[in-house]
Amino acid sequence: MIAPLGLILMGGQATRMGGGDKGLLPLGQTTILGHVLDRLAPQTDGVALNANGDPARLAHLHLPVLPDTIPDHAGPLAGILAGLDWAAAQGATHIVTAAADTPFLPCDLVPQLLLAGGDAGFALAASPGGRQPTFGLWPVSLRADLRQALNDGLRKIVQFTAARGAGTARFPDDAAFFNVNTPQDHAAAQAML
Repeated sequence: MIAPLGLILMGGQATRMGGGDKGLLPLGQTTILGHVLDRLAPQTDGVALNANGDPARLAHLHLPVLPDTIPDHAGPLAGILAGLDWAAAQGATHIVTAAADTPFLPCDLVPQLLLAGGDAGFALAASPGGRQPTFGLWPVSLRADLRQALNDGLRKIVQFTAARGAGTARFPDDAAFFNVNTPQDHAAAQAML
């Protein structure tokens, strides 16, 4: 398999940070999202952002911005569906997803997901602290099934993936999946740099 396309999920509402795009907060010499891109982009064949609202706020990144196609902030699965639709239009067979607020994601995320995905090419990440469901390898062939599940009201990634036999890529370090949800987390991420 050639490298999958990458999708950074930033469609959340960031309520614990007071709203806005957590990924655009400064972190070191760049932003949280800048760190995510630095780690994910080299592992993929191109990257898009799943973000709702005015895409002009992200124009400086020169990346495709994909809004949810399922209404009412249906969660990360809606973003994944938008990414799968985009990938299908590009002729790609798979996407890898990552959260926009995880600046230390594994530099071997894609190879490990590919190994865990087996023939189906379908896997989620896990660390000692538990599943990391926003980090996954998703075959484009799941689009119709995912769209139906969302239209039926399903919102939990793990419920969708468990029922369809997704593999698990196990990573040894919880810190790789540290996510910035609060001002305290932002300070901790600054210290972790």
